[in-house]
Amino acid sequence: MLRLATNPAMPSTARIQVHHACVEAEGYLELGMPRQALTTLQHRGHLVHGDARGCYLLGETLRELNRFREAVYPLRRSLELIPDDVHVALALGWCYKRLGKLEDAIASLEQAVAIEPGDAILHYNLACYWSLARNRRRALQHLAYALDIDGNFKSLVEDEPDFDNIRQDPLFQSLTATLG
Repeated sequence: MLRLATNPAMPSTARIQVHHACVEAEGYLELGMPRQALTTLQHRGHLVHGDARGCYLLGETLRELNRFREAVYPLRRSLELIPDDVHVALALGWCYKRLGKLEDAIASLEQAVAIEPGDAILHYNLACYWSLARNRRRALQHLAYALDIDGNFKSLVEDEPDFDNIRQDPLFQSLTATLG
């Protein structure tokens, strides 16, 4: 869960309001109701932008609605408030990839890996992004890290189109050899 990082100058009643909006939005997201989550967060928009969790939830909500360009701002704002939150960096990278901004997606995840080098999903997504950027060496390096940390990621590799650029590479085939 994202740590709370509310502007300390925010009055306590405002902090309570943004907390309730976040809890309500999380509930809507868990129920697969992103439009309702968005309405809830937008209703407290002026408060949400001063809260890392609120910004993250707004970004996640927009991401679920495939509004990737709009999701970037609140996710970046969340990272401003808590620069070491790898979940936010992962979501931001995800949006950048879908916007065709591979350099930004890679930069976001490289920063996250520097903070949390043992997180397999970060390495896996970096492998995907580097493959799309046609950097075979970096893609294979991060794929090897991801599989070393969590071998369960092998089950995702076969159906992952991001790896089409390196699928015929002998090292790629060696890393993924146990796949059926």
